Amino acid sequence: MLHVGCGPCNPLNLHERFRSAEWKEVRLDIDPQVKPDIVASLTDMSAVESDSVDAIWSSHNLEHLYAHEVPVALAEFRRVLKPGGFALVTMPDLEQVAHFVVADKLEDVVYTSPAGPITARDCIYGHSGMVAGGNHFMAHKTGFTATSLRNHLLSAGFSNIRTWFSPFGLWAEATKS
Repeated sequence: MLHVGCGPCNPLNLHERFRSAEWKEVRLDIDPQVKPDIVASLTDMSAVESDSVDAIWSSHNLEHLYAHEVPVALAEFRRVLKPGGFALVTMPDLEQVAHFVVADKLEDVVYTSPAGPITARDCIYGHSGMVAGGNHFMAHKTGFTATSLRNHLLSAGFSNIRTWFSPFGLWAEATKS
């Protein structure tokens, strides 16, 4: 399993689905300071062989790309997956966040994460504390709704796409045919 945008090594950063002996985590991140197995961008994973991984786990990464880079990253996801492999992705759900914005609660805490309190503004623009601390990789450059995410996955050639929601989270699983 290729864990893209893995951040610092922490077994709890893995989705519970991948926390068993049947999965071997290969960590990929753009930030060499988090000591990934592979230093690379989601938009250029040329260090990973085509058709070489059974699954991709991407937690809160695609929103850190510019909108025009999302198709490139998803093409890379599809390229490195084995036929029948799947991508499991999660990110902020802008539809849920929009309710806070419309209610004039942009700076209200919407949930608490391991990184601390998260406001609606953080969901839209990235974790303000981390960005203010100099980690510009944490800035958000795009966002998704279930429909837009599904359309991106379809355009990238994925099939069997399933989306669902958690509090302020948008999830999708998609298969490489």
